[in-house]
Amino acid sequence: MTDAIVKTDFNFAGLKSVYKGKVRDVYNIADKLLVMVASDRISAFDVVLPKGIPYKGQVLNQIAAKFLDATSDIVPNWMIASPDPMVTIGHYCKPFPVEMIIRGYLTGSSWRTYKKGARAICGVPVPDGMKEHQRFPHPIITPTTKATEGHDEDITREEILNSGLISAEDYQLLEKYTMQIFERGTQIAAEHGLILVDTKYEFGKSGDTIYLIDEIHTPDSSRYFIADEYEERFSKGEQQKQLSKEFVREWLMENGFQGQHGQQVPTMTDAFVHSVSERYIELFEKVTGETFVKADSANVLSRIEKNINDFLSTYKG
Repeated sequence: MTDAIVKTDFNFAGLKSVYKGKVRDVYNIADKLLVMVASDRISAFDVVLPKGIPYKGQVLNQIAAKFLDATSDIVPNWMIASPDPMVTIGHYCKPFPVEMIIRGYLTGSSWRTYKKGARAICGVPVPDGMKEHQRFPHPIITPTTKATEGHDEDITREEILNSGLISAEDYQLLEKYTMQIFERGTQIAAEHGLILVDTKYEFGKSGDTIYLIDEIHTPDSSRYFIADEYEERFSKGEQQKQLSKEFVREWLMENGFQGQHGQQVPTMTDAFVHSVSERYIELFEKVTGETFVKADSANVLSRIEKNINDFLSTYKG
């Protein structure tokens, strides 16, 4: 099996700091550029799993790049270039401390909350009598705090504004952009026979300008259903086929793991790792309508380092 890239340790000219996220390694170049390497790490329930998934980083990076291009008329985004299949380089921004999650359907964690009796999600009222995977009358925004470590926490619009986390003026813009990007993503998904179920967006600021940052509409940040199967499965009360990371969460739950204290991550066999890799590639092809081309897996770290250095040495900014 192809080796997965789960760790990077580069030292670029002008490097000021490095942030290692659950999936991405982000290199700050002189507070001017961010070099974001999408590794093959995979996380669920805010826990990084012990094995990486071959080609996952390439899938995430290339889907995100396509959707950043496809939404750049709605909101400026941070991306300048993607010099390697696993790398995006863009503007340095100060991130807002909140993730903008938008949901078109009652599924995943929102369903688990609803099933326990909640009729409001992040302060947003939800109708009584809904079923799993049912479409909301209108998409709802259910933000979370962006934790530097541990679990992200649900937060309401009122709590964000009352605490001063984000100014009212900026937050109104974030809500507007979130709705518009989700509408665009929904349209593109429909063109490829998919339903964009829910997703998350992150935003940052450089000067007075708000930028869309990080990834967008990838299987790590989004959930998709198969459009032509949705109604029949829903009417029969069957589970939807999901092109997202949810199937990994479901596998973990079936094996007794939900990220709680004392729980052990189940053994990830080579067969399971391969199946996850294939699901990511399937989603790439479904979402983009293009054939996935596997990048050369020989000396990947050297390739990434060279491609980044080549870009940095010629970038005039």
